[in-house]
Amino acid sequence: MSGSGTCLTVTTMSIANKGIRDRRLRSRRYRAPRSARPLDAAIVNALQRRADVVVQKSLAEGFGLTVAEAMWKGRPVVASRVGGIEDQIESDKSGLLIDDPKDLQAFGEAVVRLLADEAEARRLGAEARRQVIRKFITPCHLIEQGRLIQEILSRTPA
Repeated sequence: MSGSGTCLTVTTMSIANKGIRDRRLRSRRYRAPRSARPLDAAIVNALQRRADVVVQKSLAEGFGLTVAEAMWKGRPVVASRVGGIEDQIESDKSGLLIDDPKDLQAFGEAVVRLLADEAEARRLGAEARRQVIRKFITPCHLIEQGRLIQEILSRTPA
């Protein structure tokens, strides 16, 4: 999925034959006008829920909302090792991180690896969901912020 100005572009991929020997990766692109913005969230949600693998190929990223949403849905994620995504995904534990965001070969190999090994994809997706719950749900953040404030206050001289 990508967005630029007037359109939201969604690329879906599927394997024509899930057998190991004769696989053909099919890709389709859909373009929706940005005037359909209220539908964007519903479209993204539906696509992520049906996805076998979610890919976030970013050159730079603060906090990857797409990554967090996919992890919450228990989907395996293949993403660039950039910015906040590194804080979200533990590579080979809760998703797969690609060191060079411009390395299309590595992204492709990671996606095919997960499509070919459904057990690994399920394991990564399940751990991704546990990690989101553990690290990024709002009450957890509030508790951590409260602890940080207490720590700072305990160091400040009266």
